Amino acid sequence: MVFVEGARDRDILAGWARRGSPGLARAVRDAAVILGGKRPARARAHLARLRASHPGAAGICILDRDDGAPEAVESAAGEGLELFIWSRRHIESYLLVAGAIRRGLGRAPGGQRFERLLRASLPAGDDESALRDAAAKHLLSGNGPLARALGRPLPLGRIARAMRPEELHPDVHALLARLEALLGPTPPQILRRPPR
Repeated sequence: MVFVEGARDRDILAGWARRGSPGLARAVRDAAVILGGKRPARARAHLARLRASHPGAAGICILDRDDGAPEAVESAAGEGLELFIWSRRHIESYLLVAGAIRRGLGRAPGGQRFERLLRASLPAGDDESALRDAAAKHLLSGNGPLARALGRPLPLGRIARAMRPEELHPDVHALLARLEALLGPTPPQILRRPPR
């Protein structure tokens, strides 16, 4: 199981995975359980229930760092459940690559206003401190400044898919390797809905 906070997170992960392996992208989509926010305890409860009938079931819970300390949720790890907390504030923070955003938008990027806003909004690619703390979730959201300038939501999954291997942060490479080790070529098709 791959526990994620929301559908956008699943789409971003599948986009990155597809760059290297369409099979891994399918496996991520098939194994994804959307928690509806930062709810690691819900992931633990879901996996515990699943392990009652499938003792070897395992999962990874992928969480944004947000503004809090990672230690605040580490107690949610349980038998068979691994936690992965991004070192940057949000998963969207890893999409703050101007070239990938342009490529993800396709043939009609966004015009001069969008380009000016893109240049003004994105931290420098080598400024890890600024990238780590950027409010990327808002910047790239459907009602954020870039979407308003563009006149439509940004396709985050397509932007992730448009990223070149050298544009992927080491955190992304590390997570993709962990997902491949966890999921293998095809994950088992078992209950994916979190308990209420």
